[in-house]
Amino acid sequence: MPALSPTMTEGTIVKWYKKEGDVVSPGDVLCDIQTDKAVVAMDTEEDATLAKILIPEDSKSVKIGALIALLVQEGEDWRDVEIPTDTTAPSSDEQQGNTQDITPGTSGIQGIELKMGPAVRSLLHIYNINSNDVTASGPHGWLLKGDVLNLIKSKSLKPVPLDRDKQPPSAPSKPTVTPKAADKVPDTAPIVSPPQPPIEGVGFTDIPLTNMRRTIAKRLTQSKTTIPYSYATIDCDMEKVLRFRKQLQKDGVKISVNDMIVKAAAVALQQVPAVNAIWSESGPKLLPEVDVCVAVATDSGLITPIIKDAANLGVEEISSQTQELAARAREGKLKPHEFQGGSFTISNLGMYGITEFTAIINPPQSSILAVGKSRVILGTDSTPQTVMTVTLSMDSRVVDGALGSIFLQAFRDNMENPMFMIAKNVQAVRLES
Repeated sequence: MPALSPTMTEGTIVKWYKKEGDVVSPGDVLCDIQTDKAVVAMDTEEDATLAKILIPEDSKSVKIGALIALLVQEGEDWRDVEIPTDTTAPSSDEQQGNTQDITPGTSGIQGIELKMGPAVRSLLHIYNINSNDVTASGPHGWLLKGDVLNLIKSKSLKPVPLDRDKQPPSAPSKPTVTPKAADKVPDTAPIVSPPQPPIEGVGFTDIPLTNMRRTIAKRLTQSKTTIPYSYATIDCDMEKVLRFRKQLQKDGVKISVNDMIVKAAAVALQQVPAVNAIWSESGPKLLPEVDVCVAVATDSGLITPIIKDAANLGVEEISSQTQELAARAREGKLKPHEFQGGSFTISNLGMYGITEFTAIINPPQSSILAVGKSRVILGTDSTPQTVMTVTLSMDSRVVDGALGSIFLQAFRDNMENPMFMIAKNVQAVRLES
């Protein structure tokens, strides 16, 4: 299993395009692999014969470095290939600790204890079930509550009367202390109830954790726990940009408000280049090109395809690229370079009716713009005015409040004066010391 992205730790074999005995040449696609962000084609780099497929299609959570197939040189007998006894991934921290995972779907292996949570242990005790009798379907051999409930339902098991003198095997018994007559129980003493069996007819569904959602959880947790956040919000008058868009539509140019937002942000990054930066181990790094990421919701999770050099693209070009990248993102067909990197991200929830929100920065980027819905309010002269609220989330190590405010002012000016966005020369904003 190759590492097809910097954050990938495991993958899923989606489909094999070759079968055992097929001759392959350099550039031939062997299989599709679901990484933490997209489906990527894995091709071969040599002339060979596919001798053995060790990991079938739809195999999930295959560790990086695990053996998934065997190739032999052309002319060799591929049927007589020797399969290595150890096809697992190289040693990890778990192996260093002399622990061992169970392959999902197996249980009852001598010398290996199934991993389970307290709710599962409680169910096993209530129904007097041996854990070896339950097939574990969770990742890395975890025994899930649903596994036990399925067994209970299939065998129509009934709760065993609780013996209060005995504790579950996993919980060592504790000595009973009889309070003296003078002792008083505090009013706040917790009341511990015995475990209750599941209510008949109440069920749930375990949702498989995809590689993408696992990576999203890891990176966003990293973002919220390691970045010193600050926020700034500004309202933009949308009247001129909406009229500008209508005029373009009359001329046969179909663009969305979001395309205008991407262009306005990209030009603002040119005007305030200090915001076009990322955080690295050695400190802030200014990036030479303005590459704007646009958040796209897919069935597997959120992904951010990149509009390369967005400041120098026309609004129509931004529109066509955004539509094409978003379509392939929803199909899981983005290539790694199309969603890895970028200098700035835009997350727009306006189409869902959200008026204002804050977004989470995607490291190592230093800022993200949260865009709300356009709405009509009464202006200062008591006339209707269409405004849009945007909030900038900033990594204070790179973009402080003053710098972020200057960027937001430049963004607002671009939105309120759309001709700024199509000017040939964009002047950088001078930052006063």
